[in-house]
Amino acid sequence: MRGQSGTSVWGRGKRWTWVGLAALIGLSLGPVAAQPQPAGKDKDADLDKRVEAAVERGLEWLKRTQARDGSWSAQGGQYRVAMTALAGMAFLMEGSNLKEGKYSDQLQKAMEWFLSPARLQANGLIGDAAGGNFGSYMHGHGYALMFLACLYGEEEDPEQRARLERAIKKAVDFTCKAQTSKRHRKPEGKEVEVGGWGYVSATERNNFDEGSVTVTQLQALRAARNAGIAVPKEAIDKAVAYLEACTTPKGGIIYSYANSGGVAMAGQERPPLTCAAVTCGFSAGQYNSELAKKWIKFCKDHIPIAQGRQAHDEYQSYYFAQMVYILGDDRYGQLFPNEPKENWLTWSKYKKAVFPYLLEQQSNDGSWTSGYIGPVFTTSVNLAILQLEKGILPLYQR
Repeated sequence: MRGQSGTSVWGRGKRWTWVGLAALIGLSLGPVAAQPQPAGKDKDADLDKRVEAAVERGLEWLKRTQARDGSWSAQGGQYRVAMTALAGMAFLMEGSNLKEGKYSDQLQKAMEWFLSPARLQANGLIGDAAGGNFGSYMHGHGYALMFLACLYGEEEDPEQRARLERAIKKAVDFTCKAQTSKRHRKPEGKEVEVGGWGYVSATERNNFDEGSVTVTQLQALRAARNAGIAVPKEAIDKAVAYLEACTTPKGGIIYSYANSGGVAMAGQERPPLTCAAVTCGFSAGQYNSELAKKWIKFCKDHIPIAQGRQAHDEYQSYYFAQMVYILGDDRYGQLFPNEPKENWLTWSKYKKAVFPYLLEQQSNDGSWTSGYIGPVFTTSVNLAILQLEKGILPLYQR
């Protein structure tokens, strides 16, 4: 059964209750209140129609550009694992699955590509030796695990579920074994174990970690847990502690705990990593509410809701849009009751500013071509943003 935004029913044949943003940050926020119809509802309806048409054109472009073997790639044939996963997510967000839907054939081909022995390694890594990315495979592994877990959550056929479950369990195990492990002393003197992820497994390269890979693994583990796959609590606890240790006094998250010597210094914050942490981190365990508020406030102050490109635009937009969608139109005000309403960070403001810009940037063939990684990445990310309101996948629900 598929839930809509705000529901707690998810997966097919299984029901799981997802604790919302409020519970995970320790605040009693209540549900997002229904909003009265705005005066410009005709204009809103027109925007929704334009979005629907743009999404269809974008999905058709992805359909046309899928390789015969079921994969997609970035510029120069690179990053096939990550690109195939993100393109597949766009089709899942549309509502298709392996059994039915307009893009079920594309999803079937993508799944078979991932489950091939050429991608699914014996140790659980979902990698691509032919793609030339075995020196930095963890990003792709995380996105692939996320996609397969979401695919599994929407599947009812016992044989397909069994195949996917075997792959997902091995991939989760690989992710957990690839995590770094360090002792960190908190300001109050308490020592905790922290663990992030780097470009390759920690067993291969000196325990290196960095934020963008860490949040990718966290979201993948969330998707697996959503689908009913067991995820070790220790891995989540270490990741939570890692993100906290990487948070500066200003509320932003730094690039790497290892590179910083374990000290999160002001001035080294990365806004894209911070909004990614908000999106992925709330699924990871018990968060201190003040820490969560610091992250959100930092993002609000450092990522403008405006048209036009910014640094790390597609990556940042992918996670920032998810964060703002979770906040809806009321939750920021509930978190910061003393802030004037006109200053709230809301989904309505974001949609009004960003959606028309995305529609203007779409090419005639249905793709989006900005960004150095290539049109598959940019198109998949923009399709994810434009389809958040459908609320089909539990991973993106409020």
